[in-house]
Amino acid sequence: MRVTVLIDHNIEWQAKLLWNTLRSEGWLELYPLDMVMFEDVNLPVNSNDREVWQYSQTNRMILLTANRNMEDENSLEQTLRDANTPASLPVVTISRQESIIIKEA
Repeated sequence: MRVTVLIDHNIEWQAKLLWNTLRSEGWLELYPLDMVMFEDVNLPVNSNDREVWQYSQTNRMILLTANRNMEDENSLEQTLRDANTPASLPVVTISRQESIIIKEA
């Protein structure tokens, strides 16, 4: 079973680095993952967090983000508090996106 990961638009560069590392280290052969960006699925970059989360859940995607704030009613944290269920797919949050660095081979 392949799993699709929706990459939040604010961490596309870091996600590409992470994916290249996963691929080069053979992890994607062990656990097949697909990575999609907003552009790939025609999701507007100005979508609010609630819309992004709902899209990922409707399309059975794991959301990878670095934006988990609770600034308003459509923030990701508030959305999870309102709508998350035991059947919801997870949100993977990178706490410090600037800490993603790739070592030279």
